[in-house]
Amino acid sequence: MNNQDFTSGSIVKKLLIFMVPILGALILQAMYSAVDLLIVGWFGSTAGISAVSTGSNVVNLVTFTITGLTMGITVLISRYIGEGKSQRIGKVLGGVIAFFIVLSIIIAVLMLVFAPQLTALMQAPEEALKLTILYVRICGGGILFVIAYNVLSAVFRGLGDSTSPLLFVAIACVVNIFGDLVLVAGFHLNVVGAAIATIAAQAVSVILSLIIISKRELPFTMKRQDIGFNSEVIKFLRLGSPIALQELLTNLSFLALCAFINRLGLDASSGYGIAQKVTSFILLVPSSLMQSMSSFVAQNVGARQEKRALKALLTGMGIGLLAGCFIFTAVMLKADLFASIFTNDKAVIQCAGEYLRGFAPETLLTSISFSLIGYYNGHERTLFVMIQGLAQSFIVRLPVSYIMSIQPNASLTLIGLAAPLATAFGIVILVAYFIKNKNSILAN
Repeated sequence: MNNQDFTSGSIVKKLLIFMVPILGALILQAMYSAVDLLIVGWFGSTAGISAVSTGSNVVNLVTFTITGLTMGITVLISRYIGEGKSQRIGKVLGGVIAFFIVLSIIIAVLMLVFAPQLTALMQAPEEALKLTILYVRICGGGILFVIAYNVLSAVFRGLGDSTSPLLFVAIACVVNIFGDLVLVAGFHLNVVGAAIATIAAQAVSVILSLIIISKRELPFTMKRQDIGFNSEVIKFLRLGSPIALQELLTNLSFLALCAFINRLGLDASSGYGIAQKVTSFILLVPSSLMQSMSSFVAQNVGARQEKRALKALLTGMGIGLLAGCFIFTAVMLKADLFASIFTNDKAVIQCAGEYLRGFAPETLLTSISFSLIGYYNGHERTLFVMIQGLAQSFIVRLPVSYIMSIQPNASLTLIGLAAPLATAFGIVILVAYFIKNKNSILAN
């Protein structure tokens, strides 16, 4: 088990060593998601692209909400390690198992039963309506495996091990690519094939991951009697619930944005779906920074090394901005080229490129905002993180997107610009909070 001690040594070196496997896992996870759209785009139909795009938004609503909730697990475990209380981790995991099994069943039932209503709310184009419902139902039926992967990854990041999640997602990525090629390209199952491949890949990944874990020596013990609802459930929910609620409401705002664009027609809907896949790659560096920062800061807070935690924040911002400059330039110059990877439909490529050029400044701004969010997560200030996230989504991103979408000859570039405008607003809130609460944060 490759567990990291973040409380001593070079900050740059240790942050990068921990961050690179997380970035690798996120790249594979983004590829995992993009492969469905890519293969459906080349071997399916334009309606299939729209269905996978719209359906993925519904699935992402669940996935990102769960990811936010599991951040509480990562922070709690990191905090216990920093405090030298590793013996409490077994009880944490026992509560995690009980809670997420129940939650998985509830979510699966909701997605299976209410798929038509969810699709109607998304204003999916009529040509893609039935395909979208099928995609949501198939993914809903296998949501247990999606949740299990995210829980396993959160546990290992909390232990300071970012290599195991990389291995887990690599397994899923390979299986998903193979499944898409067989079911979509080979058997021409279009959206149905893509959904089945997605869930089958997650299932194989989770099963193999559990086998691998069972053969490793772990830095804690867990007994059968630890499995159940216990006091540790309340603790990780207290930490993770604000992040999860933020992710839920933020992704609802993205669902609304998708609905706004769906009304502009099939080309705009498909173009936006492709642009979303491209942006999922664009945000990989800041996302990996946020996850790394949460664990890094939490350990140092537990060890009462606040100055080191603050230095890590500034280091992360520098790393993110350096990468962001290269990504921003590439998006502005080659947006259409990136979109053409997914389809040869010129109208769809044009729509995707328009959105991406408006979105491009986000590559720079998220390096700052995500680093700050990771810093606050590590300090257990997750309620504030939720509030600022909701503020930028519902005060800026959603209203601006809606206003731009109802203009005559609506511009996808201006709709895309709503994202960086919202992030800039969020940075103001994040920085103002630090200035006002600096003493209490550093005395945590």
